[in-house]
Amino acid sequence: MRWTVHGERTLYETPWVRLRSLDVEQPDGARCDYHVVRLRDVAVTAAVDRERRVLMMWRHRFVTGTWAWELPMGLVEDGEEPAAAAGRELEEETGWRAGTLRPLLRAEPAAGITDARHFVFRTDDAAHIGEATERNESDRLEWIPLSRVRAMIERGEIVSSATLVGVMALLLDLAPSADGDLPYET
Repeated sequence: MRWTVHGERTLYETPWVRLRSLDVEQPDGARCDYHVVRLRDVAVTAAVDRERRVLMMWRHRFVTGTWAWELPMGLVEDGEEPAAAAGRELEEETGWRAGTLRPLLRAEPAAGITDARHFVFRTDDAAHIGEATERNESDRLEWIPLSRVRAMIERGEIVSSATLVGVMALLLDLAPSADGDLPYET
């Protein structure tokens, strides 16, 4: 069943968030105003080393009042490709530069109310180039063994949806296939 959008108007707008009212027709023919949050896309990087560890940041999110581990991530700027944003954010937030970035997945975290997309990339050849230039992102960085990630999720140490989706995709990417072969060697 498909909904039809007949129009859209701005209710509130900043460089980070746009609240819109859409005039929609539902499949049963009823029309109504439907509020939508339009957000910029997010690019995320899962940097994995030869020891099967992922680079994560310990962060405080003041909006929810939580401390948790996250993958490096940030907004995709106007005209920027998601892969370029993922590499830029990794470098700014951690001081590590991605060599090759490979797409892991694209997710839409709340497709019923927002149009934000999260693009998750993987790099296995990041090189340390210096200190992080973005000083407001995290208290510390740590290379976390992938074998610890599931327990961290269960303990609520990883709660960001972009990070949850990213590390779960990473774990699936590393999981043996039905014939026992690893689909991607690190």
